[in-house]
Amino acid sequence: MPKDLAAIEAEWPLIEAELYVLDAEIALISAADHGGPSPLDWRRLRRAEARVIRVAAELAARPAAWKAVA
Repeated sequence: MPKDLAAIEAEWPLIEAELYVLDAEIALISAADHGGPSPLDWRRLRRAEARVIRVAAELAARPAAWKAVA
């Protein structure tokens, strides 16, 4: 169990980044009812997607000791 929690904790930045993407996608869908997404809505999605890529790259670059936990 502690090992499972450590793995979740190690991957939390990626999970959080993916939640930001989901949030941005929901905002785009909701905006359809109000005249469509604004340029700011699209920018928010692009930034959230870029964050996922950045965090995933950081996780992949971690030393092997960290990866053993995850």
